[in-house]
Amino acid sequence: MDIKPNTLQWQDAYKLMIGSILPRPIAFVSSLDEEGNANLAPYSFFTAISAEPMLVCFSPMRRGSDGSKKDTLANIEATKEFVINIVSEEFAEKMNDCAIEYDSTTDEFEEVGLTKKNSITVKPPGVSESKVQLECVLHEVLHFGNHPGAGSLVIGKVECVRIEDQLYYDGKIDSEKLKPVGRLAGQMYTKPLTDSFELIRKR
Repeated sequence: MDIKPNTLQWQDAYKLMIGSILPRPIAFVSSLDEEGNANLAPYSFFTAISAEPMLVCFSPMRRGSDGSKKDTLANIEATKEFVINIVSEEFAEKMNDCAIEYDSTTDEFEEVGLTKKNSITVKPPGVSESKVQLECVLHEVLHFGNHPGAGSLVIGKVECVRIEDQLYYDGKIDSEKLKPVGRLAGQMYTKPLTDSFELIRKR
């Protein structure tokens, strides 16, 4: 079967993406608005860009109801700072609860029972339950429409990587102790290390 995205409604094109681009890591993004109200929301369009400079990116889509910006994007554009908290199994359910579209002044930390952690280099707090946090300043944001189904690319420059001591050894992170969670299609998530295997790169 061959499908041309321009023949589909955006909701159907979205289903094709999330059903084929997987598993996807989750950027659990904390930010502040200009009044200092905290926001916390998960995004599964998330990846690394480069190591020098250390750049990461995530893509918040516009609201499907009216094409408006989500609170995370509005906050980052206003304050130029955010934290990406890596999601582990232990608090995956609370992360999922933050996907609810609360009022912009609602503090998701308090709403779902997660703990704020003072950041080192930026104003937005990290998630204390997260074993790895990437403190970022906004490098660039690109917009691709302002209608339902459109999205933006938020590029952040990582100013500080905060890692639980027990995870870090020999310059690396112990992924088995991290226990990361990934996103699949629909309501499904995955524990990517449950059935992992090794492939040695050939030279």
